[in-house]
Amino acid sequence: MTPSTTEKPQINKPVTSFLSRHGQKLIALAFWLLLLGSYWYYVTANDLTLADSVENLAVLLTTSAFGPLLYIIIYWLRPLIFFPATVLTVLGGFLFGPIGIIYTIIGANGSAMVAFAVGYFFGQGVLKDNEDSAGFIQKYTTRMRENSFETVLLMRLIFLPYDLVNYSAGFLRIKWLPFLLATAVGSLPGTISFVLLGASFGTLDEMLAGELKVNPPVLVSSIALIVVSIGFSRLLKRREATKNNA
Repeated sequence: MTPSTTEKPQINKPVTSFLSRHGQKLIALAFWLLLLGSYWYYVTANDLTLADSVENLAVLLTTSAFGPLLYIIIYWLRPLIFFPATVLTVLGGFLFGPIGIIYTIIGANGSAMVAFAVGYFFGQGVLKDNEDSAGFIQKYTTRMRENSFETVLLMRLIFLPYDLVNYSAGFLRIKWLPFLLATAVGSLPGTISFVLLGASFGTLDEMLAGELKVNPPVLVSSIALIVVSIGFSRLLKRREATKNNA
């Protein structure tokens, strides 16, 4: 019996490995478990409450010579546990004052490269798992590959989700140097404004003494930068939409 000529040959679809599909989540889970386990051991061994442990960490960051370095390392590890970058940026201003801008810039750019590396090696499926935000990224996929610096710079300036841009850039395997330079330049206005926002609420010593005070000039400067940044991002989005519709 001869096989029917109408039968189509079966095409084997490429099988995606479990590690490729879930590697990012497994790394995040491992770091969360390590973090929670270390925290539980620390508070149990020292008989501390949550408030006590947070206060001890804040004091360590602000009084130790290694405090800024520890803050930077925490910032670098942030994308592995999906901790919000904005929270750490504001804390950088609150804990260190305006000088925290320098520490935060180093930490933020380092964390962007960590997320980029995770996306590069384990990022398959990142866009699919974030369908709502992926639509924004998909519009820039070709441009990101062909003109990495300008496209990433634009994505930073219009405030697309920070870590999603990092992971996506790694997943698309664009060159790391244009990505880093565009991230450093494009994230600068937002970083400065949010660090100043944290710095405007006084110092840790004042908070512990129950005398937390707001610094009006710093607060106004921060709000002004945020408003200008948002206004500029809206202008860029409008121009981009007009360009795409033309």
